[in-house]
Amino acid sequence: MLIYHMARAEDWQRHGPDGSYRGSRDDLRDGFIHFSTASHVEESARKHRAGEEGLLLLAVDADRLGPALRWEPSRGGQLFPHLYGPLPPDAVVWAQPLPVGPDGLHRFPPLAD
Repeated sequence: MLIYHMARAEDWQRHGPDGSYRGSRDDLRDGFIHFSTASHVEESARKHRAGEEGLLLLAVDADRLGPALRWEPSRGGQLFPHLYGPLPPDAVVWAQPLPVGPDGLHRFPPLAD
């Protein structure tokens, strides 16, 4: 199963390849890296990252994250994946720029579960 994370390109380029990526300032504050499923990631972008330039969308193989990945309730009791630890670079299936359209919303590539 693929799960998705929106990373600042500069943070991912600096820390992703060596396995020290621990997410955004919000992730560091919360103690885990926030992920979304394909059905939730666009809503998460609208709610938390609207208009933010310079993002990458990371598609991550959830099976490669082991027990550090936990599915926990969030909005309305829906389960969201949270990673307690750094993101292993070999779990990232692909990373693509996440451009912002003139309406301030991100333009997503086709996503798979």
